[in-house]
Amino acid sequence: MAASPSRSLPQRPGLSMSTEFRPPNLALSTVGLSLATFMQVLDTTIANVSLPTIAGNLGVSSNQSTWVITSFAVSNAIALPLTGFLTRRFGETKLFVWATLLFSLASFLCGIAQSMSMLILFRAIQGAVAGPMYPITQSLLISIYPPAKRGMALALLAMVTVVAPIAGPILGGWITDNYTWPWIFFINVPIGIFASFVVANQMKGRPETTERPKVDYVGLITLVIGVGALQVVLDKGNDEDWFSSTFIVVTAIIAAIGLLVFLIWELTDKDPIVNLKLFRHRNFAMGTLCLVLAYAAFFAIGLLVPQWLQRNVGYTSTWAGFAAAPLGILPVILTPFVGRYAHKFDLRVLASGAFIVMGATCFMRSEFFLDIDFFSVAMVQLIQGLGVALFFMPVLSILLSDLQPREIAAGSGLATFLRTLGGSFAASLTTFLWDRRAIVHHERLAENITPFNPTAQQALTQIGHGDSQYAAAAVNQMITQQGYQISFNEVFHMLGYVFMALIFVVWLAKPPFAAKAGPAASGH
Repeated sequence: MAASPSRSLPQRPGLSMSTEFRPPNLALSTVGLSLATFMQVLDTTIANVSLPTIAGNLGVSSNQSTWVITSFAVSNAIALPLTGFLTRRFGETKLFVWATLLFSLASFLCGIAQSMSMLILFRAIQGAVAGPMYPITQSLLISIYPPAKRGMALALLAMVTVVAPIAGPILGGWITDNYTWPWIFFINVPIGIFASFVVANQMKGRPETTERPKVDYVGLITLVIGVGALQVVLDKGNDEDWFSSTFIVVTAIIAAIGLLVFLIWELTDKDPIVNLKLFRHRNFAMGTLCLVLAYAAFFAIGLLVPQWLQRNVGYTSTWAGFAAAPLGILPVILTPFVGRYAHKFDLRVLASGAFIVMGATCFMRSEFFLDIDFFSVAMVQLIQGLGVALFFMPVLSILLSDLQPREIAAGSGLATFLRTLGGSFAASLTTFLWDRRAIVHHERLAENITPFNPTAQQALTQIGHGDSQYAAAAVNQMITQQGYQISFNEVFHMLGYVFMALIFVVWLAKPPFAAKAGPAASGH
Protein backbone atom coordinates (compact mmCIF):
# COMPACT_ATOMS: atom_id res chain seq x y z
CA MET A 1 0.00 0.00 0.00
CA ALA A 2 1.34 3.41 -0.93
CA ALA A 3 2.50 5.53 1.93
CA SER A 4 0.18 8.31 3.00
CA PRO A 5 1.15 11.86 3.84
CA SER A 6 1.70 11.53 7.56
CA ARG A 7 3.79 12.92 10.36
CA SER A 8 5.30 10.70 13.05
CA LEU A 9 4.94 12.04 16.54
CA PRO A 10 7.99 12.00 18.83
CA GLN A 11 8.61 8.94 20.97
CA ARG A 12 9.10 8.90 24.70
CA PRO A 13 12.76 9.61 25.56
CA GLY A 14 14.89 6.79 26.83
CA LEU A 15 13.00 4.01 25.07
CA SER A 16 14.40 2.09 22.14
CA MET A 17 11.90 0.89 19.59
CA SER A 18 14.00 -2.24 19.14
CA THR A 19 13.47 -3.21 22.77
CA GLU A 20 10.46 -5.39 23.49
CA PHE A 21 8.12 -3.70 25.96
CA ARG A 22 6.93 -5.68 28.97
CA PRO A 23 4.48 -4.14 31.46
CA PRO A 24 5.50 -4.06 35.16
CA ASN A 25 2.89 -6.70 35.96
CA LEU A 26 1.93 -8.96 33.06
CA ALA A 27 -0.85 -10.72 34.98
CA LEU A 28 -2.47 -7.43 36.05
CA SER A 29 -2.26 -6.10 32.49
CA THR A 30 -3.96 -9.25 31.23
CA VAL A 31 -6.72 -8.90 33.82
CA GLY A 32 -7.34 -5.28 32.82
CA LEU A 33 -7.50 -6.06 29.10
CA SER A 34 -9.64 -9.17 29.61
CA LEU A 35 -12.10 -7.45 31.95
CA ALA A 36 -12.73 -4.65 29.48
CA THR A 37 -13.21 -7.10 26.62
CA PHE A 38 -15.48 -9.34 28.70
CA MET A 39 -17.60 -6.33 29.60
CA GLN A 40 -17.84 -5.24 25.95
CA VAL A 41 -18.70 -8.71 24.58
CA LEU A 42 -21.15 -9.29 27.44
CA ASP A 43 -23.06 -6.17 26.42
CA THR A 44 -23.86 -7.62 23.00
CA THR A 45 -26.29 -10.07 24.67
CA ILE A 46 -27.02 -8.91 28.22
CA ALA A 47 -29.93 -6.64 27.22
CA ASN A 48 -31.71 -9.26 25.08
CA VAL A 49 -33.73 -10.90 27.84
CA SER A 50 -34.54 -7.54 29.45
CA LEU A 51 -36.27 -6.04 26.39
CA PRO A 52 -39.85 -6.79 27.57
CA THR A 53 -39.15 -5.12 30.92
CA ILE A 54 -37.44 -2.13 29.28
CA ALA A 55 -40.33 -1.73 26.82
CA GLY A 56 -42.87 -1.81 29.64
CA ASN A 57 -41.00 0.69 31.81
CA LEU A 58 -40.42 3.15 28.97
CA GLY A 59 -43.93 2.77 27.56
CA VAL A 60 -43.13 1.43 24.07
CA SER A 61 -44.04 -1.69 22.11
CA SER A 62 -41.85 -4.79 22.19
CA ASN A 63 -41.10 -4.26 18.49
CA GLN A 64 -39.74 -0.76 19.18
CA SER A 65 -37.58 -2.09 22.01
CA THR A 66 -35.57 -4.27 19.61
CA TRP A 67 -33.86 -1.07 18.43
CA VAL A 68 -31.93 -1.26 21.72
CA ILE A 69 -30.12 -4.24 20.19
CA THR A 70 -30.07 -2.97 16.60
CA SER A 71 -28.59 0.46 17.43
CA PHE A 72 -25.67 -1.15 19.30
CA ALA A 73 -25.06 -3.68 16.51
CA VAL A 74 -25.15 -1.09 13.70
CA SER A 75 -22.72 1.38 15.28
CA ASN A 76 -20.44 -1.43 16.46
CA ALA A 77 -20.29 -2.92 12.96
CA ILE A 78 -19.39 0.48 11.50
CA ALA A 79 -16.66 1.19 14.10
CA LEU A 80 -14.88 -2.19 13.91
CA PRO A 81 -13.24 -1.82 10.49
CA LEU A 82 -12.07 1.69 11.44
CA THR A 83 -9.78 0.24 14.13
CA GLY A 84 -6.70 0.30 11.90
CA PHE A 85 -7.15 3.97 10.98
CA LEU A 86 -7.86 5.02 14.58
CA THR A 87 -4.84 3.07 15.84
CA ARG A 88 -2.56 4.83 13.36
CA ARG A 89 -3.93 8.18 14.47
CA PHE A 90 -4.03 7.82 18.27
CA GLY A 91 -1.97 4.73 19.16
CA GLU A 92 -3.24 1.46 20.59
CA THR A 93 -2.94 2.20 24.31
CA LYS A 94 -4.51 5.66 24.22
CA LEU A 95 -7.35 4.45 21.94
CA PHE A 96 -8.08 1.47 24.19
CA VAL A 97 -8.12 3.53 27.41
CA TRP A 98 -10.37 6.25 26.00
CA ALA A 99 -12.68 3.75 24.30
CA THR A 100 -13.08 1.90 27.61
CA LEU A 101 -13.78 5.09 29.56
CA LEU A 102 -16.29 6.29 26.96
CA PHE A 103 -17.93 2.86 27.02
CA SER A 104 -18.36 3.22 30.80
CA LEU A 105 -19.83 6.71 30.36
CA ALA A 106 -22.22 5.51 27.63
CA SER A 107 -23.28 2.62 29.88
CA PHE A 108 -24.10 5.04 32.69
CA LEU A 109 -26.12 7.20 30.28
CA CYS A 110 -28.03 4.08 29.13
CA GLY A 111 -28.91 3.34 32.73
CA ILE A 112 -30.33 6.82 33.40
CA ALA A 113 -32.20 7.09 30.07
CA GLN A 114 -35.76 8.30 30.60
CA SER A 115 -37.11 7.48 27.14
CA MET A 116 -36.61 4.87 24.44
CA SER A 117 -35.12 7.43 22.02
CA MET A 118 -32.50 8.41 24.63
CA LEU A 119 -31.67 4.76 25.33
CA ILE A 120 -31.29 3.97 21.62
CA LEU A 121 -29.00 6.99 21.15
CA PHE A 122 -26.78 6.04 24.10
CA ARG A 123 -26.68 2.39 22.97
CA ALA A 124 -25.50 3.58 19.55
CA ILE A 125 -22.71 5.57 21.21
CA GLN A 126 -21.87 2.56 23.38
CA GLY A 127 -21.62 0.31 20.31
CA ALA A 128 -19.42 2.80 18.44
CA VAL A 129 -16.83 3.25 21.19
CA ALA A 130 -16.85 -0.53 21.83
CA GLY A 131 -15.73 -1.20 18.25
CA PRO A 132 -11.94 -0.90 18.69
CA MET A 133 -11.79 -2.57 22.13
CA TYR A 134 -11.65 -6.24 21.08
CA PRO A 135 -9.18 -5.86 18.17
CA ILE A 136 -6.83 -3.68 20.22
CA THR A 137 -6.97 -6.14 23.11
CA GLN A 138 -5.83 -8.83 20.67
CA SER A 139 -2.97 -6.67 19.40
CA LEU A 140 -1.84 -5.55 22.87
CA LEU A 141 -1.85 -9.09 24.26
CA ILE A 142 0.33 -10.28 21.38
CA SER A 143 2.76 -7.39 21.86
CA ILE A 144 3.26 -7.75 25.63
CA TYR A 145 3.60 -11.55 25.76
CA PRO A 146 6.85 -13.28 24.75
CA PRO A 147 6.58 -15.38 21.56
CA ALA A 148 6.29 -18.70 23.41
CA LYS A 149 3.27 -17.48 25.39
CA ARG A 150 1.30 -15.61 22.72
CA GLY A 151 -0.83 -18.71 22.11
CA MET A 152 -1.85 -18.57 25.78
CA ALA A 153 -2.85 -14.91 25.40
CA LEU A 154 -5.01 -15.65 22.36
CA ALA A 155 -6.55 -18.68 24.09
CA LEU A 156 -7.52 -16.50 27.05
CA LEU A 157 -9.15 -14.00 24.71
CA ALA A 158 -10.97 -16.86 22.99
CA MET A 159 -12.37 -18.01 26.34
CA VAL A 160 -13.70 -14.50 26.99
CA THR A 161 -15.30 -14.50 23.53
CA VAL A 162 -17.12 -17.75 24.30
CA VAL A 163 -18.13 -17.27 27.93
CA ALA A 164 -19.34 -13.64 27.77
CA PRO A 165 -22.23 -14.21 25.29
CA ILE A 166 -23.37 -17.24 27.31
CA ALA A 167 -23.24 -15.35 30.60
CA GLY A 168 -25.01 -12.30 29.13
CA PRO A 169 -28.62 -13.54 29.01
CA ILE A 170 -28.31 -15.38 32.34
CA LEU A 171 -26.81 -12.38 34.13
CA GLY A 172 -29.19 -9.96 32.42
CA GLY A 173 -32.23 -12.01 33.44
CA TRP A 174 -31.03 -12.35 37.03
CA ILE A 175 -30.33 -8.60 37.39
CA THR A 176 -33.66 -7.64 35.81
CA ASP A 177 -35.61 -10.05 38.04
CA ASN A 178 -33.84 -9.15 41.29
CA TYR A 179 -33.03 -5.46 40.81
CA THR A 180 -34.00 -3.13 37.94
CA TRP A 181 -32.97 -3.14 34.27
CA PRO A 182 -30.67 -0.04 34.50
CA TRP A 183 -28.25 -2.15 36.53
CA ILE A 184 -27.40 -4.24 33.47
CA PHE A 185 -25.67 -1.05 32.29
CA PHE A 186 -24.50 0.38 35.62
CA ILE A 187 -22.35 -2.70 36.37
CA ASN A 188 -20.10 -1.67 33.47
CA VAL A 189 -19.08 1.61 35.10
CA PRO A 190 -16.75 0.38 37.89
CA ILE A 191 -15.41 -2.43 35.68
CA GLY A 192 -14.59 -0.03 32.85
CA ILE A 193 -12.94 2.55 35.11
CA PHE A 194 -10.84 -0.13 36.81
CA ALA A 195 -9.79 -1.73 33.50
CA SER A 196 -8.86 1.59 31.87
CA PHE A 197 -6.85 2.68 34.94
CA VAL A 198 -4.95 -0.62 35.04
CA VAL A 199 -4.15 -0.63 31.31
CA ALA A 200 -3.11 3.05 31.30
CA ASN A 201 -0.83 2.47 34.28
CA GLN A 202 0.68 -0.80 33.02
CA MET A 203 1.21 0.41 29.45
CA LYS A 204 2.82 3.69 30.51
CA GLY A 205 6.02 4.04 28.55
CA ARG A 206 5.00 1.61 25.81
CA PRO A 207 6.52 3.08 22.63
CA GLU A 208 4.06 3.66 19.79
CA THR A 209 4.38 5.35 16.43
CA THR A 210 1.38 7.47 15.49
CA GLU A 211 0.59 9.27 12.26
CA ARG A 212 -1.77 11.91 10.96
CA PRO A 213 -3.17 10.04 7.95
CA LYS A 214 -5.53 11.84 5.64
CA VAL A 215 -9.17 11.03 6.29
CA ASP A 216 -10.72 8.98 3.50
CA TYR A 217 -14.10 10.72 3.59
CA VAL A 218 -15.58 8.78 0.67
CA GLY A 219 -14.65 5.47 2.29
CA LEU A 220 -15.94 6.62 5.69
CA ILE A 221 -19.29 7.87 4.36
CA THR A 222 -19.94 4.81 2.18
CA LEU A 223 -18.92 2.53 5.07
CA VAL A 224 -21.40 4.20 7.42
CA ILE A 225 -24.21 4.10 4.85
CA GLY A 226 -23.54 0.61 3.46
CA VAL A 227 -22.76 -1.27 6.68
CA GLY A 228 -25.35 0.64 8.71
CA ALA A 229 -28.12 -0.11 6.20
CA LEU A 230 -27.06 -3.76 5.86
CA GLN A 231 -27.07 -4.27 9.64
CA VAL A 232 -30.57 -2.77 9.87
CA VAL A 233 -31.78 -5.13 7.11
CA LEU A 234 -30.34 -8.14 8.92
CA ASP A 235 -31.65 -7.12 12.34
CA LYS A 236 -35.15 -6.05 11.26
CA GLY A 237 -35.73 -8.34 8.26
CA ASN A 238 -37.60 -11.08 10.11
CA ASP A 239 -39.76 -8.59 12.00
CA GLU A 240 -40.73 -6.80 8.76
CA ASP A 241 -41.29 -10.00 6.71
CA TRP A 242 -38.24 -9.26 4.57
CA PHE A 243 -38.81 -8.02 1.02
CA SER A 244 -42.56 -7.75 1.37
CA SER A 245 -41.72 -4.62 3.38
CA THR A 246 -40.98 -1.39 1.49
CA PHE A 247 -38.70 -0.30 4.35
CA ILE A 248 -36.54 -3.43 3.97
CA VAL A 249 -36.44 -3.17 0.16
CA VAL A 250 -35.34 0.49 0.23
CA THR A 251 -32.78 -0.15 3.01
CA ALA A 252 -31.37 -3.16 1.14
CA ILE A 253 -30.92 -1.08 -2.05
CA ILE A 254 -29.14 1.64 -0.06
CA ALA A 255 -26.90 -1.04 1.54
CA ALA A 256 -26.05 -2.61 -1.83
CA ILE A 257 -25.15 0.72 -3.47
CA GLY A 258 -23.20 1.94 -0.42
CA LEU A 259 -21.16 -1.28 -0.10
CA LEU A 260 -20.45 -1.49 -3.84
CA VAL A 261 -19.07 2.07 -3.92
CA PHE A 262 -17.16 1.37 -0.68
CA LEU A 263 -15.48 -1.76 -2.09
CA ILE A 264 -14.50 -0.12 -5.39
CA TRP A 265 -13.16 3.00 -3.66
CA GLU A 266 -11.23 1.21 -0.92
CA LEU A 267 -9.54 -1.17 -3.38
CA THR A 268 -8.37 1.71 -5.62
CA ASP A 269 -7.61 4.50 -3.12
CA LYS A 270 -3.96 5.04 -2.18
CA ASP A 271 -4.68 5.37 1.54
CA PRO A 272 -8.05 3.71 2.29
CA ILE A 273 -9.70 4.06 5.68
CA VAL A 274 -10.21 0.26 5.70
CA ASN A 275 -7.30 -1.72 4.28
CA LEU A 276 -9.01 -4.46 2.24
CA LYS A 277 -5.65 -5.32 0.66
CA LEU A 278 -4.87 -7.31 3.81
CA PHE A 279 -6.62 -10.17 2.04
CA ARG A 280 -3.53 -10.49 -0.16
CA HIS A 281 -2.11 -12.49 2.75
CA ARG A 282 -3.13 -16.10 2.24
CA ASN A 283 -3.40 -17.09 5.89
CA PHE A 284 -5.36 -13.96 6.75
CA ALA A 285 -7.82 -14.67 3.93
CA MET A 286 -8.29 -18.36 4.74
CA GLY A 287 -8.27 -17.84 8.50
CA THR A 288 -10.83 -15.03 8.27
CA LEU A 289 -13.07 -17.15 6.04
CA CYS A 290 -12.95 -19.98 8.60
CA LEU A 291 -13.55 -17.55 11.47
CA VAL A 292 -16.55 -15.91 9.80
CA LEU A 293 -18.31 -19.10 8.65
CA ALA A 294 -17.59 -21.12 11.80
CA TYR A 295 -18.61 -18.25 14.09
CA ALA A 296 -21.79 -17.74 12.04
CA ALA A 297 -22.69 -21.41 12.52
CA PHE A 298 -21.72 -21.23 16.21
CA PHE A 299 -23.84 -18.10 16.64
CA ALA A 300 -26.79 -19.84 14.96
CA ILE A 301 -26.52 -22.69 17.47
CA GLY A 302 -26.49 -20.26 20.40
CA LEU A 303 -29.57 -18.55 19.00
CA LEU A 304 -31.66 -21.58 18.01
CA VAL A 305 -31.16 -23.91 20.98
CA PRO A 306 -32.60 -21.55 23.66
CA GLN A 307 -35.45 -20.48 21.34
CA TRP A 308 -36.30 -24.11 20.58
CA LEU A 309 -36.20 -25.04 24.28
CA GLN A 310 -38.65 -22.25 25.13
CA ARG A 311 -40.92 -22.40 22.09
CA ASN A 312 -41.15 -26.17 21.56
CA VAL A 313 -40.04 -27.97 24.70
CA GLY A 314 -41.68 -25.59 27.18
CA TYR A 315 -38.62 -24.41 29.16
CA THR A 316 -38.57 -21.07 30.95
CA SER A 317 -35.86 -18.61 29.87
CA THR A 318 -33.88 -19.43 33.03
CA TRP A 319 -33.93 -23.19 32.44
CA ALA A 320 -33.13 -22.68 28.76
CA GLY A 321 -30.09 -20.71 29.91
CA PHE A 322 -29.06 -23.49 32.28
CA ALA A 323 -29.41 -26.10 29.51
CA ALA A 324 -27.21 -24.04 27.17
CA ALA A 325 -24.64 -23.03 29.82
CA PRO A 326 -22.53 -26.26 29.83
CA LEU A 327 -21.11 -25.05 26.51
CA GLY A 328 -18.76 -22.79 28.48
CA ILE A 329 -17.39 -25.41 30.91
CA LEU A 330 -14.72 -27.10 28.78
CA PRO A 331 -13.42 -23.87 27.19
CA VAL A 332 -12.76 -22.49 30.69
CA ILE A 333 -11.03 -25.71 31.82
CA LEU A 334 -9.04 -26.36 28.65
CA THR A 335 -7.95 -22.83 27.74
CA PRO A 336 -4.68 -22.92 29.76
CA PHE A 337 -3.71 -26.24 28.14
CA VAL A 338 -4.64 -25.16 24.62
CA GLY A 339 -2.69 -21.93 25.04
CA ARG A 340 0.34 -23.68 26.49
CA TYR A 341 0.65 -26.68 24.19
CA ALA A 342 -1.04 -25.63 20.94
CA HIS A 343 2.25 -24.45 19.39
CA LYS A 344 3.52 -28.06 19.53
CA PHE A 345 0.87 -29.06 16.98
CA ASP A 346 -0.05 -28.03 13.48
CA LEU A 347 -2.81 -25.51 14.20
CA ARG A 348 -4.74 -26.79 11.18
CA VAL A 349 -5.07 -30.13 12.96
CA LEU A 350 -6.52 -28.46 16.07
CA ALA A 351 -8.93 -26.37 13.98
CA SER A 352 -10.00 -29.48 12.04
CA GLY A 353 -10.64 -31.28 15.32
CA ALA A 354 -12.76 -28.34 16.46
CA PHE A 355 -14.82 -28.43 13.26
CA ILE A 356 -15.31 -32.22 13.56
CA VAL A 357 -16.56 -31.93 17.16
CA MET A 358 -18.88 -28.98 16.44
CA GLY A 359 -20.17 -30.65 13.27
CA ALA A 360 -20.80 -33.89 15.18
CA THR A 361 -22.81 -32.07 17.86
CA CYS A 362 -24.92 -30.45 15.12
CA PHE A 363 -25.67 -33.90 13.72
CA MET A 364 -26.59 -35.02 17.27
CA ARG A 365 -29.08 -32.15 17.53
CA SER A 366 -30.55 -33.13 14.17
CA GLU A 367 -31.84 -36.23 16.03
CA PHE A 368 -33.48 -34.26 18.87
CA PHE A 369 -37.20 -34.69 19.57
CA LEU A 370 -39.87 -32.92 21.63
CA ASP A 371 -39.71 -35.22 24.67
CA ILE A 372 -35.93 -35.10 25.03
CA ASP A 373 -34.69 -34.72 28.61
CA PHE A 374 -32.62 -31.88 30.09
CA PHE A 375 -29.51 -34.06 30.55
CA SER A 376 -29.32 -35.01 26.87
CA VAL A 377 -29.52 -31.37 25.74
CA ALA A 378 -26.93 -30.24 28.30
CA MET A 379 -24.57 -33.10 27.44
CA VAL A 380 -24.47 -32.16 23.75
CA GLN A 381 -23.74 -28.56 24.79
CA LEU A 382 -20.92 -29.84 27.00
CA ILE A 383 -19.40 -31.87 24.15
CA GLN A 384 -19.59 -28.88 21.82
CA GLY A 385 -17.49 -26.98 24.37
CA LEU A 386 -14.54 -29.21 23.42
CA GLY A 387 -14.82 -28.02 19.84
CA VAL A 388 -15.12 -24.39 20.92
CA ALA A 389 -12.03 -24.73 23.13
CA LEU A 390 -10.01 -25.91 20.11
CA PHE A 391 -11.48 -23.43 17.63
CA PHE A 392 -10.84 -19.77 18.46
CA MET A 393 -7.18 -19.74 19.42
CA PRO A 394 -5.87 -21.77 16.42
CA VAL A 395 -7.99 -19.87 13.91
CA LEU A 396 -7.02 -16.48 15.37
CA SER A 397 -3.35 -17.49 15.28
CA ILE A 398 -3.64 -18.61 11.67
CA LEU A 399 -5.30 -15.41 10.42
CA LEU A 400 -2.83 -13.15 12.23
CA SER A 401 0.27 -15.19 11.35
CA ASP A 402 1.26 -13.63 8.02
CA LEU A 403 0.29 -10.02 8.82
CA GLN A 404 3.04 -7.47 9.31
CA PRO A 405 3.25 -6.17 12.92
CA ARG A 406 1.84 -2.79 11.90
CA GLU A 407 -1.13 -4.55 10.24
CA ILE A 408 -2.27 -6.60 13.25
CA ALA A 409 -4.69 -4.05 14.76
CA ALA A 410 -6.24 -3.33 11.34
CA GLY A 411 -6.43 -7.03 10.47
CA SER A 412 -7.96 -7.94 13.81
CA GLY A 413 -10.53 -5.15 13.43
CA LEU A 414 -11.43 -6.24 9.89
CA ALA A 415 -11.70 -9.92 10.85
CA THR A 416 -13.79 -9.08 13.94
CA PHE A 417 -16.06 -6.87 11.81
CA LEU A 418 -16.64 -9.69 9.31
CA ARG A 419 -17.17 -12.15 12.16
CA THR A 420 -19.80 -9.85 13.67
CA LEU A 421 -21.47 -9.43 10.28
CA GLY A 422 -21.41 -13.21 9.85
CA GLY A 423 -23.22 -13.58 13.17
CA SER A 424 -25.88 -11.10 12.02
CA PHE A 425 -26.38 -13.00 8.76
CA ALA A 426 -26.61 -16.27 10.70
CA ALA A 427 -29.19 -14.85 13.13
CA SER A 428 -31.42 -13.67 10.30
CA LEU A 429 -31.02 -16.62 7.93
CA THR A 430 -31.36 -19.43 10.46
CA THR A 431 -34.44 -17.89 12.08
CA PHE A 432 -35.92 -17.34 8.61
CA LEU A 433 -35.16 -20.92 7.53
CA TRP A 434 -36.50 -22.39 10.77
CA ASP A 435 -39.80 -20.51 10.44
CA ARG A 436 -40.26 -21.08 6.70
CA ARG A 437 -39.40 -24.79 6.74
CA ALA A 438 -41.75 -25.22 9.73
CA ILE A 439 -44.59 -23.81 7.60
CA VAL A 440 -43.74 -26.23 4.78
CA HIS A 441 -43.73 -29.22 7.15
CA HIS A 442 -46.96 -28.04 8.78
CA GLU A 443 -48.65 -28.10 5.36
CA ARG A 444 -47.32 -31.56 4.56
CA LEU A 445 -48.32 -33.02 7.92
CA ALA A 446 -51.80 -31.50 7.76
CA GLU A 447 -52.64 -32.34 4.16
CA ASN A 448 -54.22 -35.72 5.03
CA ILE A 449 -56.40 -34.39 7.86
CA THR A 450 -59.59 -33.83 5.89
CA PRO A 451 -63.29 -34.67 6.34
CA PHE A 452 -62.77 -37.39 3.71
CA ASN A 453 -60.17 -39.28 5.74
CA PRO A 454 -62.00 -41.62 8.14
CA THR A 455 -58.84 -42.42 10.13
CA ALA A 456 -58.19 -38.73 10.76
CA GLN A 457 -61.82 -38.11 11.71
CA GLN A 458 -61.74 -40.99 14.17
CA ALA A 459 -58.57 -39.61 15.78
CA LEU A 460 -60.13 -36.14 16.05
CA THR A 461 -63.20 -37.59 17.77
CA GLN A 462 -61.04 -39.43 20.32
CA ILE A 463 -58.87 -36.37 21.03
CA GLY A 464 -61.76 -33.94 21.36
CA HIS A 465 -64.24 -36.29 23.11
CA GLY A 466 -66.91 -34.98 20.79
CA ASP A 467 -65.74 -31.34 20.81
CA SER A 468 -64.59 -30.81 17.22
CA GLN A 469 -63.22 -27.29 17.77
CA TYR A 470 -61.05 -28.38 20.69
CA ALA A 471 -59.83 -31.39 18.70
CA ALA A 472 -58.93 -29.26 15.68
CA ALA A 473 -57.03 -26.76 17.85
CA ALA A 474 -55.17 -29.51 19.71
CA VAL A 475 -54.16 -31.31 16.52
CA ASN A 476 -53.09 -28.04 14.88
CA GLN A 477 -50.86 -27.27 17.87
CA MET A 478 -49.27 -30.73 17.71
CA ILE A 479 -48.65 -30.37 13.97
CA THR A 480 -47.12 -26.93 14.48
CA GLN A 481 -44.76 -28.28 17.15
CA GLN A 482 -43.77 -31.22 14.96
CA GLY A 483 -43.26 -28.89 11.99
CA TYR A 484 -40.88 -26.72 14.00
CA GLN A 485 -39.11 -29.81 15.33
CA ILE A 486 -38.49 -31.25 11.86
CA SER A 487 -37.33 -27.82 10.66
CA PHE A 488 -34.99 -27.53 13.68
CA ASN A 489 -33.49 -30.91 12.83
CA GLU A 490 -32.99 -29.88 9.18
CA VAL A 491 -31.23 -26.64 10.10
CA PHE A 492 -28.80 -28.48 12.36
CA HIS A 493 -28.15 -31.06 9.68
CA MET A 494 -27.15 -28.18 7.38
CA LEU A 495 -24.94 -26.58 10.07
CA GLY A 496 -23.17 -29.91 10.56
CA TYR A 497 -22.16 -29.95 6.89
CA VAL A 498 -20.97 -26.31 7.12
CA PHE A 499 -18.49 -27.28 9.86
CA MET A 500 -17.31 -30.33 7.91
CA ALA A 501 -16.70 -28.21 4.79
CA LEU A 502 -14.51 -25.83 6.81
CA ILE A 503 -12.00 -28.65 7.41
CA PHE A 504 -10.98 -28.35 3.75
CA VAL A 505 -10.80 -24.53 3.93
CA VAL A 506 -8.44 -24.39 6.92
CA TRP A 507 -5.92 -26.65 5.16
CA LEU A 508 -5.52 -23.99 2.46
CA ALA A 509 -3.53 -21.96 5.02
CA LYS A 510 0.23 -22.51 5.14
CA PRO A 511 2.57 -22.64 8.16
CA PRO A 512 4.31 -21.11 10.06
CA PHE A 513 1.47 -19.82 12.23
CA ALA A 514 3.30 -17.83 14.93
CA ALA A 515 1.58 -14.49 15.60
CA LYS A 516 3.99 -11.57 15.28
CA ALA A 517 4.32 -8.90 17.94
CA GLY A 518 2.65 -5.53 17.54
CA PRO A 519 4.43 -2.30 16.67
CA ALA A 520 5.72 -1.57 20.13
CA ALA A 521 7.40 -4.91 20.51
CA SER A 522 8.74 -5.30 17.05
CA GLY A 523 10.24 -1.98 16.31
CA HIS A 524 7.96 -1.23 13.37
